[in-house]
Amino acid sequence: MSPLTPSSSPISPWPHRLALAVACATFPLIFVGGLVTSYDAGMAVPDWPNTYGYNLFLYPWETWFFGPWDLFIEHGHRLLGAFVGLLSIALVIATWRGDSRVWLRRLAVIALVAVCLQGLLGGLRVNLDEVKLAKIHGCFGPAFFALAVALAAMTSRRWREASPVAFDGAVKLRRMAIVTAALAYLQLVVGAHLRHVTPNMSGAAFRAALFFHLFVAAALVVHAATLLVRARSASRATGSRSRASIVLMLLVGFQVALGGATWVVKYGWPAWFVDTSLSAWYTIQEGSLLQATIATAHVATGSLIIAAAVLVALWSFRHVDAKAGAKAAANRAAMPGLFAGLIFPATAITEGVR
Repeated sequence: MSPLTPSSSPISPWPHRLALAVACATFPLIFVGGLVTSYDAGMAVPDWPNTYGYNLFLYPWETWFFGPWDLFIEHGHRLLGAFVGLLSIALVIATWRGDSRVWLRRLAVIALVAVCLQGLLGGLRVNLDEVKLAKIHGCFGPAFFALAVALAAMTSRRWREASPVAFDGAVKLRRMAIVTAALAYLQLVVGAHLRHVTPNMSGAAFRAALFFHLFVAAALVVHAATLLVRARSASRATGSRSRASIVLMLLVGFQVALGGATWVVKYGWPAWFVDTSLSAWYTIQEGSLLQATIATAHVATGSLIIAAAVLVALWSFRHVDAKAGAKAAANRAAMPGLFAGLIFPATAITEGVR
């Protein structure tokens, strides 16, 4: 059977259900991981893969649940990671048993390898007590989350039943969506450097990273707004709606507000605002609940932005067609490879997308 020919065999709902479960479980994993960094709890448990000598799953729940806060979130992060790993194993099994698309099966395997690699990075970060590994670990998690969200989209009934409709601006729409996703990921990487400030980082280097972070943020706002306009034009022309572009724009706006709030709770009000009456309500408290919550929400929202941008890109390839038929078909066939190359550059998938 050709990879572009839909299968006539019954379609199992389990690959989609499990892909959704992986995506939904990964987001709280990222949020709790952000809390670990916000509270500087990465070394609350000094050993890995055990927890104070206990098997991960056999650590006394009373000590975990009623123990110190940093131990609670660090061990909880490990348990959530193991849960996502088990769900990823189930997803691979369900995909290989219930989905005939070879490229999707390979992508599910890639997701499993990725979550195992992420767990290894987290473990090495503990065993070696290495900040650079913490940065890599923090950047790799959102990439896996985007992949999980993409798998949830590509295993859905809407994806299978889609019938692309021609649109003049399809190529520009796809290009804009891919660049927006890349900008969102770049913004997250720069943010990781600002979040994991090393003792030997100079003030000049910090300011350079901060200004670059602000510059990319401005570029991301412009790209998200432009992408929304183009996606709405494509929706009107094709009749296929893309809510992801609207969600993306809302998330970007919310993220800008969170970014400002993160700076205020961490470093204080801007000099021009210090003497106003509105600035009197907050005094910086290192490690406070407010500071940790806002900073962690800022990190977690960055992951949602990347996932939303990826969803818009997937929609632009699956539901919107270019008028040059042969060229559009080639673009659709190459889409999984483009997506995999964006998230995992070493990956090459050359099968069709249906």
